[in-house]
Amino acid sequence: MTRTVTAGLDGSPESRAAVEWAAREAQLRRLPLKIVNVREPGAAESAGSPVEAAEGVRLRHPGVEVVTDRFTGDPSEALTEAADAAELTVLGSHGLGTVGGFLLGSVSLAVIARAERPVVLVRAGEQAADEHRPDPTGVPSAGAPFLPVVLGLDTGAPDDTLLEFAFDAAARRDTALRVVHGWNEPHGSVHPLQGDAGAQAAHARGQAAVLTELLRPWLQKFPDVQVIEASRCGSAARVLVGAARDAALVVVGRKVRTGPVGTRVGHVTHAVLHHVEAPVAVVPHA
Repeated sequence: MTRTVTAGLDGSPESRAAVEWAAREAQLRRLPLKIVNVREPGAAESAGSPVEAAEGVRLRHPGVEVVTDRFTGDPSEALTEAADAAELTVLGSHGLGTVGGFLLGSVSLAVIARAERPVVLVRAGEQAADEHRPDPTGVPSAGAPFLPVVLGLDTGAPDDTLLEFAFDAAARRDTALRVVHGWNEPHGSVHPLQGDAGAQAAHARGQAAVLTELLRPWLQKFPDVQVIEASRCGSAARVLVGAARDAALVVVGRKVRTGPVGTRVGHVTHAVLHHVEAPVAVVPHA
């Protein structure tokens, strides 16, 4: 059975932005787009049906096959089930809150934490041009080259599923992949390298070398993808959020855990979901 790019639609502005992003992604991947609407039992009909949304998508994205599905039940459970049958699933965020963070929403967080396939979160107001560089006159344009794809990578526990997704996303967009690794100073004292510039530089070179070696086989597998390595001293969350300010897509991992873990997604992924404006892909892995 052919997998789809699946988008959750509830009639809200953020879900409509998610559907538009999903349509563009379906075009890049040459896959059908499935628009899913889930209504809780007894709830009123949401504004804008998936059938109407599909008609609009077909007009704006000719060539994309669009199908729809509707469910009645718990939205997080239904969307998680739909996500597990999809190539990837796209959900909306309410946008930026008053303290500069995403208003993520319990449904989106539950699906991200439980889905076995990648889930992309798209903020309200996301436009195609936001993922591209300005045109030569400085005007935002979806016809200009894509901004880089940014990957947050833990060199201590790299995963092929995560790396494959990020390299493939960059290749499909014909853009660079910026691989970001944040590291802390070695343990041993409060400030083990403070005041020793030589030791600091040596440690930084060592961290950068680990990243370079880890990426070597992927450069061979994706020779047309320009890779920008960014190995920085600092908390992984802070380094990654800072590096993701000009990104077409930010890719982070989520370690799949067995047993009841609630909706935990890891502190780095959680920080990125709440503080990065670009679309964020969360890739579950072993």
